[in-house]
Amino acid sequence: MNNLALLLLRIVFCGAMIYGHGLGKLNKVIGGNLKFSDPIGIGEVPTLYLAVFSEIIAPIFILVGFKTKFFSFFPAATMFVVVFIVHLGDPFSRIEKAVLFLAVFVFLMITGPGKYSIDKYKF
Repeated sequence: MNNLALLLLRIVFCGAMIYGHGLGKLNKVIGGNLKFSDPIGIGEVPTLYLAVFSEIIAPIFILVGFKTKFFSFFPAATMFVVVFIVHLGDPFSRIEKAVLFLAVFVFLMITGPGKYSIDKYKF
C-alpha cells in the first residue's frame, strides 16, 4: 500500500509541478522571452533555465521513478528558494503551495520512489 501511495504522490505532485509551474516557464524560453527574476544572483537566463529544469525535466524523471532521490533535489531546492528567498516575509497563504511542494520533494528525496518505478528494475 505504501508503494501505491508513493506512486500517487509522484503522479500528483510532479504533474502539478509540470503543468502548473514548468510549462509557463518553458513557453517563455521557447518564445524567446528570457526575462525572469534573479533571486540568487546568477542572472536571469541561468535562473530561468534552472527553473525549467527543476519544474519540467526533473519532475518527468521523478514521475517515472528514475533516480528519484537525485532528481527530487532540484524541485526541492527551487521551492526552498521560493519559500525562503523570493517570498520571505509574505503571508503563509502566499507560500503555502511552495511549502507543500518543498515538503513532498524532500520526502521523496528521503523515501525514494517505491517499487512502482524504473529505479526498482535492474537493467
